[in-house]
Amino acid sequence: MDVIQKIAEELVVNIKQVTAAVELLDEGATVPFISRYRKEITGGLDDQQLRVLEERLIYLRELNCRRVTILESISSQGKLTAELEASINLAETKTLLEDLYLPYKPRRRTKAQSAREAGLEPLADKIFIDRKVVPEEIAIDYFNADKGINDVTSALEGAKQIIMERISEDATLLSDLRERIWNKGIMHSSVVKDKVLEAEKFKDYFDYQEAIKKIPSHRALALFRGRNEDFLSLSLKPGIDYKEEHQLCAQLVARHINVVDTTKPADAWLAETARMAWKVKLFTRISLDLNLRLRESAELEAIKVFASNLKDLLLAAPAGPKATMGLDPGIRTGVKVAVVDPTGKVLGYDTIYPHQPKKQWNESINSLAKLIQKHHVDLISIGNGTGSRETDQLITDLMKQHKDLKFSKIIVSEAGASVYSASELAAKEFPDLDVTIRGAVSIARRLQDPLAELVKIEPKSIGVGQYQHDVNQVQLGKSLDAVIEDCVNAVGVDVNTASASLLKQVSGLSASISENIVAFRNENGRFNNRKQFKKVPRLGDKAYEQAAGFLRIMSGDNLLDASSVHPEAYPVVNAIIKDTGKSIDKIIGQSQFLRSLKAANYTTESFGLPTVTDILQELEKPGRDPRPEFKSVQFKEGVETMADLKEGMMLEGVVTNVANFGAFVDIGVHQDGLVHISHLADVFVKDPRDVVKTGEMVKVKVLEVDISRKRIALSMKKNVDESSVVKSKLKKQVASRPKKVHSNQQVESQGIMANAFAKVLKK
Repeated sequence: MDVIQKIAEELVVNIKQVTAAVELLDEGATVPFISRYRKEITGGLDDQQLRVLEERLIYLRELNCRRVTILESISSQGKLTAELEASINLAETKTLLEDLYLPYKPRRRTKAQSAREAGLEPLADKIFIDRKVVPEEIAIDYFNADKGINDVTSALEGAKQIIMERISEDATLLSDLRERIWNKGIMHSSVVKDKVLEAEKFKDYFDYQEAIKKIPSHRALALFRGRNEDFLSLSLKPGIDYKEEHQLCAQLVARHINVVDTTKPADAWLAETARMAWKVKLFTRISLDLNLRLRESAELEAIKVFASNLKDLLLAAPAGPKATMGLDPGIRTGVKVAVVDPTGKVLGYDTIYPHQPKKQWNESINSLAKLIQKHHVDLISIGNGTGSRETDQLITDLMKQHKDLKFSKIIVSEAGASVYSASELAAKEFPDLDVTIRGAVSIARRLQDPLAELVKIEPKSIGVGQYQHDVNQVQLGKSLDAVIEDCVNAVGVDVNTASASLLKQVSGLSASISENIVAFRNENGRFNNRKQFKKVPRLGDKAYEQAAGFLRIMSGDNLLDASSVHPEAYPVVNAIIKDTGKSIDKIIGQSQFLRSLKAANYTTESFGLPTVTDILQELEKPGRDPRPEFKSVQFKEGVETMADLKEGMMLEGVVTNVANFGAFVDIGVHQDGLVHISHLADVFVKDPRDVVKTGEMVKVKVLEVDISRKRIALSMKKNVDESSVVKSKLKKQVASRPKKVHSNQQVESQGIMANAFAKVLKK
């Protein structure tokens, strides 16, 4: 298979673009570097296209390697025909390739293999070819006492096993039946006997069935988790009327081996053989294949959701370089306090006990006021864990008692803070600080710059994924690493303040080189220009090429070093300076002047129109941050627990997670509410991510509160009337129950009832 041509067809781009991108990737270039600085070479492929290209390149190359191995294996057996070789070379998926290889694959000893060794293959061939023979009559000629073939029954059973194996290894038949069952199959789950009480969390799946191709990702992963924990039993049925479908599939198998009637003696015997091949071999294999297919597709979707949420969280608006106080709330253990300067350096810390059992409310306010005044605190970041609303009330009282102190308070997600505080990285960064104080530092810093702080935490600990521990961890890790790399390089990094954890996400920089940058900075002082990067140990020409444009130097020797203009393109800017007679400080930020320039006038053999256009845009807003403007949500006073919620109440909240079925929103009551996909907007929503993003502030209306089950139903619709609230309740009741597949008559009668009920609601 021509990998380049295949990828070009899939991406709907020309072969030259793919060839160029593949060459750059093979040379060690990263996706962010290629998409930003090699647009002329790739014809403008963006980062999303390049990520898909990179993924498909790996898959197709692995496919080709496996193809070569299979061809060599079959050839060594002396069984490689021209037709088989052509089929193998045309196979476009690993599944089809393995289907073709199945008859020639080394395997454990089978009944068919034993039958061949007993000399029964000629009998199987004779029955299969000459349908006029009577199997019971010719079987007598193949008795073999030494191999245990002493009667007609054992001889025909051996022949049957040989033919069944051939049928089950027919790639075309296997593929056709697999697709048929994927389109018609029904997945059924039931609770494991005697485990009803233990399996309570899976009660929605105690008696559940749904078309396998329609099972959404989150439900599929829940089913597989239940099975893995030995609470659920899963089985695949070939169709709604599974008995009839089994018969139809057996008939299809018989037809595939040209058994069209049973008037000939051999045909009747072969029809039964086909039925057994379907029941014992084909359906068993297909069930395993489709379970794997369902799991893989569910995992891919879950990983996609996780990656999308992580990207939104990493690119959340930063509060900026301001003196910030971080509060890690606690009731009995106290509230941990840490103050950091605009660069994130720790200035002071403390632990206060405003809540039960010590109730040092006023003392805590005085302690905080002194810290705020001493370090000129601009922002207070409050973790959203246990005691957050009580701590928020503490800060509200502080603001009332000390009106001279000017600061803003924001509640932020503290997901992963405890993981970071106990990590080796945190211990290395703050060897003298208690673990609990490190968490408060992290909470303060993630308000200043979420991206810079969250890259220190294992992505899976941030908690924005669906069933993240149930999916392929290697694949999940690769996907999340790619998201982090894209986000960090899209924003850029201040080389004089960035941690090694942040630097190692920059294009071309490894963990060791990042450590060397920090060590060089600590020993020699701040970097003043990008040329100094080359003095860092092990930061060679290739790493410099990949990283330089993403590393920023603020207030350095050259104003361009604070921008995303790559040093290799500085000659373009110098040409503009020479042509216009203006110094660089008179050019940067001058929108009207820069827009009057024609990019085509400054193109060269090395730098084409896309690059020059990017340079002019960057000069207009140097170092521009793609993240949105910082805003803070204000939780409603007096609404601190689920008991405070009332149906119809309008609240502000923050989106904490986006799933395929809706979005979870923190409204300040220690339990996220769910905005079902049907309540995200007044129009039909196919993908929740088209409407909301993780970290986004939203206004919601409370539809329903179920304290016993800790469930809050919310709506973002602008017009939510009473009938829609009723519909929401009904929909939730239906959604909470397992889906069932009914007969056409049941579905039709339910449809009539639903339409009648809708008319009543409308009235």
